[in-house]
Amino acid sequence: MVIMDVSKDGRSWRVGTADDVAWLADQVTSGLSITAAIPPLYDAYATFYPPDGITIETHERAVVDELRHHSAEQPWWLGYLDTGAHDIVFPDAPKQSLYWDWRYLLVEAGPDQALTWRSGHMRGPGSLPELFFPADRSWLVSALWDDAWTDIGATATVITTLQRNPLVNARPVRPDEDALPPGLTRE
Repeated sequence: MVIMDVSKDGRSWRVGTADDVAWLADQVTSGLSITAAIPPLYDAYATFYPPDGITIETHERAVVDELRHHSAEQPWWLGYLDTGAHDIVFPDAPKQSLYWDWRYLLVEAGPDQALTWRSGHMRGPGSLPELFFPADRSWLVSALWDDAWTDIGATATVITTLQRNPLVNARPVRPDEDALPPGLTRE
């Protein structure tokens, strides 16, 4: 295994390898349930997307602030889906195959980098990666290629906290339940 670093903001960042996401690879299910994006390893699940009248930047900051509050001080893995049409921050770095052989660039960084390293993704003008989780894997956030919403698996406490924050607009979902939030449609 070759470990590669990339540079940004005056420092080096470790690029993820297949070993760093082996726990996630091949753990999701096919279909429309939330376990198509989040493996069935968590106590609770939810979907979220920006509520009406709230900018995506405000929404994303609220999500990250809540997750930061419920995470020990540790690195976060940031996973940028390489669609060929959206910024993945380090386009020349090695990618890892996840989900249905989609290519992700994984970088060990943190919440500040998740909010600032890029502008614009497939869900709009925001900055969040399509996939991110802390080193201890206590939660996982994933937005699939063709979904307008984002999925999360975490503890019940984290899901309840996200649900209570009106800027996050989270809705709890059972593992076997369709992840499509009310009012949204599939493309």
